[in-house]
Amino acid sequence: MKHSTNRQTRRGQGPAHRIGRSLAFVLPVVLVFSGTLAVAQVNWSGTPSSPVLTVASGASSRADAPAPQHVLRDRLLVELQEENPGVALTHLQQAVNDRPSLAKHCASIARALGKAAVRVYGPTKAQSYARPVCDTSFASGVTTANS
Repeated sequence: MKHSTNRQTRRGQGPAHRIGRSLAFVLPVVLVFSGTLAVAQVNWSGTPSSPVLTVASGASSRADAPAPQHVLRDRLLVELQEENPGVALTHLQQAVNDRPSLAKHCASIARALGKAAVRVYGPTKAQSYARPVCDTSFASGVTTANS
């Protein structure tokens, strides 16, 4: 007596093989289509479009606020143009003395002031305002802007 546990169709392939072949064809098509839809639905512009995102971003307005060193730098750059680099450097030193956490940004702010002074006043006049604020970073900014 012969026992056959393998049920084969006329072509010699079982139902599992047919299901596997169907999945092998359909599954990649479904994955590509769903991936295309997912990419198409992403908001690539960066502006929130749904009310949920707007509320979430409004709740974190402190995170959206500019950093104190950026606010200070921008204010001092305006002072440099309206007054002179000496006034801006004096206020930079006072700001660092009042808020020691700004000390690590002092050199980069002073360099930015030096570069801006060269653009506004020219290299010779800008260098005349140099003083030892933040390890002479202002003079370094003047030198690099002059090169």
